[in-house]
Amino acid sequence: MRTAVWARCAARWPPGASVLEMNCGTGEDALWLARRGIQVLATDVSPRMLQVAQEKLAASSPVATVRFRRLAWEDLDALDAGPFHGALSDFGGLNCVNDLRRASQALASKLLPDAVAILCIMGPRVPWEWLWFLARGDGARAFRRLRPGGVQWSGVPIHYPSIAKIRSAFGQEFRVLRVSALGALLPPPYTERWLGRYPRVIAALNRLERRFETRWPLPMLADHYLMELQRV
Repeated sequence: MRTAVWARCAARWPPGASVLEMNCGTGEDALWLARRGIQVLATDVSPRMLQVAQEKLAASSPVATVRFRRLAWEDLDALDAGPFHGALSDFGGLNCVNDLRRASQALASKLLPDAVAILCIMGPRVPWEWLWFLARGDGARAFRRLRPGGVQWSGVPIHYPSIAKIRSAFGQEFRVLRVSALGALLPPPYTERWLGRYPRVIAALNRLERRFETRWPLPMLADHYLMELQRV
C-alpha cells in the first residue's frame, strides 16, 4: 500500500518541491520523499513518533534532510511555515480530525495555488473487513466503521468519512484530481500474518488493484482511499 502511495507522490511532486507532511508517524514517507530531492516539513502530534522519525533519519544513508515539527491538524492554521508545493497525509491521519472543514481551510492556507494535496483516508465500507471479522464471529469489529459517531481508539475518536464527505468538506478550497483504492482487492494489513503465506496471490491482487484502482466502485470499498486534491 505504501508503495502505491509513493507512486502517486512521484507523479505529483518533482525534485526540488516543498511538501508539508501531516501525521508523519515514524518518518517512512518523509525519508522517501527527501531521498527524491523533495524538501519536507514532517509534523506529528506525538513526540515519541517524532523521536523515532528523527532517529531513523539520522541513521539513513545517504543522509536526507527533513525538518520536524510537533503539530496537530487542529493547530495547522498557526504554523509559521510555507507556502508549500504540496501536502501529504498518509494512512488515516485525517480520520482523527473532527472538523474537516477547518482542516481544509487551514491546509489551503499553507499551500501555493495549484499545489497538490495527497490524502490517504480510511473508508467506511470495507467488504474484506466484514468477511474477515464475521468469519471469526466478531460482528462488532466487522461493522465498526459504520457507527455514526465513529469508534474510540486509545482515547481518540476515529471517524470514517466517505469520499463524498471529503469532497464536500474540501470542495471550497480544492478540486478533486483523482481518487484511487488502497485495499479493495488487496486484503487489509492486519491480515498479513495469515495471508502473507501466499505471496503470489497477494502480488496478483496488487497488480489487479493497481490496474483498476480508480474504477468504480473500488475506491468506495477500500480499506483506504487516496484522494488527490488541487488547491484552487
